[in-house]
Amino acid sequence: MGVNAEVAALVEVLPTTHGRDEEIDWGALEKEWGTRFPGDYTAFMRTYGAGWIGGVLGVLLPVHRPGAYTDGWGLGDETANARGTWEMLGGSPDLDVDPNSILAWGVTSGADIYCWLTTDEDPDRWPVLVCGRHTDPTFQVHPFGMAEFLRRILTDEEFQEETISVVIPRERSFVHWREQKRRWEADLDPATGEPRA
Repeated sequence: MGVNAEVAALVEVLPTTHGRDEEIDWGALEKEWGTRFPGDYTAFMRTYGAGWIGGVLGVLLPVHRPGAYTDGWGLGDETANARGTWEMLGGSPDLDVDPNSILAWGVTSGADIYCWLTTDEDPDRWPVLVCGRHTDPTFQVHPFGMAEFLRRILTDEEFQEETISVVIPRERSFVHWREQKRRWEADLDPATGEPRA
């Protein structure tokens, strides 16, 4: 499989040191979800896997892994949360969105949910929908994929202010969920690996 250009650009600003291939059976997953997933997301899962950027921005795991999320969050749960938020807040007068086209891929510790709008037959053309907790506006559509969204959120302070309700640490690191779990069990901070205070 070739290199995904968007993930390659992301690797330039986000080290893969603590990443890990999730080794997902994409064919089986596509049958389960009834859709293909974007190429940058599948490449991200091979390069980084699911986990957290700076301890504040999480990329969700699309399959169940024993011990991965003790609080029950994942693609399915966050998709339900995003759709429910859209309906509860009455959507956005500027956006014509069917809640059933919302599919979550990420979250923040500030309760933002990052999604795709699955309105195009080609998943590589799905735009990113921000369901922001304290963003202005609350709902935003960005005409690029997940990896480009992450690259911009890590490199463009103005874009950060518009799209995320928390502050991303200057030390840009990604930590796979298994490494976070190992750190927690060793009484270390899951984001930094330093001893917990």
